[in-house]
Amino acid sequence: MNAPALTKHVPLPAVRRTRYGAFEVTPISPHIGGEIRGVDLSRPMTPEILADIRAAWADWLVLVFRDQTLDREAHKAFSRNFGRLHVHPMHHGRPDQDPEILTVKTTAQSPFTAGEAWHTDVSCDPVPPLASLLYITETPECGGGDTLFANMYMAFEMLSPAMQGFLEGMWAVHDGALPYVGNYKSTPPEGGYPRTRHPVVTRHPDTGRKVLNVNSGFTTHIEGLHRWESRALLDMCFGLLQREPKLHCRVRWEPNTLTLWDNRCTQHHSVWDYFPFSRYGERVSVLGEAAPGPAVPAA
Repeated sequence: MNAPALTKHVPLPAVRRTRYGAFEVTPISPHIGGEIRGVDLSRPMTPEILADIRAAWADWLVLVFRDQTLDREAHKAFSRNFGRLHVHPMHHGRPDQDPEILTVKTTAQSPFTAGEAWHTDVSCDPVPPLASLLYITETPECGGGDTLFANMYMAFEMLSPAMQGFLEGMWAVHDGALPYVGNYKSTPPEGGYPRTRHPVVTRHPDTGRKVLNVNSGFTTHIEGLHRWESRALLDMCFGLLQREPKLHCRVRWEPNTLTLWDNRCTQHHSVWDYFPFSRYGERVSVLGEAAPGPAVPAA
């Protein structure tokens, strides 16, 4: 007798608000991403507006703010509403760089574009950023240069209960050398880039929802498995993002747009479809909190 087929179960999306006290959100997709207009991020945030932004962020995971005029200090000041600012590993030992600003620049001379693979920002750090805020000021003349975002709550929920249970309790290694040395040909700082083990499944510290926490940008292997077993499981997880567009929203950049995303429950992918044209922006990230369980340097 044949075994009964598993029924694919995807929980219905939570009912998300679109009206908040200070603004309305225009959804980009039903499951992730919303646009906000009419909020000036260069001005100090009142407690009421900040509370509405936080509520909308929890609902939509990715918030897009159009028509912003921000210098670096205003960009950082708004970002500090969410916590202390992160220093990127590539800036350690670089006194010529603002340590809290990561330049995101692609031109006809660029050998690569940053983020051209599904990833979570700097997941190789012992405590990865909880949020990133990218401010784009130059977009390609030909169009393009969009960023895709994926809902990693939903990615976990799309797995079968058996696979969810199998992955929970496992640990994976996230290695900064994978993108920065392997793809970007960056010179490692003294001591090298971080290499950290994190749970394969985490719980968001604010919502308590479970998150699939491996990404093709940084995750090298799952501990305790044969290499071929680890590769098969990671390819399954990575392939889910490519196979299921319902996980995604697509942010179409306009000049002077700032996008805020929750790095704890999303992944993103920068689309380089605009060669030989240019795209320029600057990113600020916010320090996160340790995930449940010991996220420790990998051996």
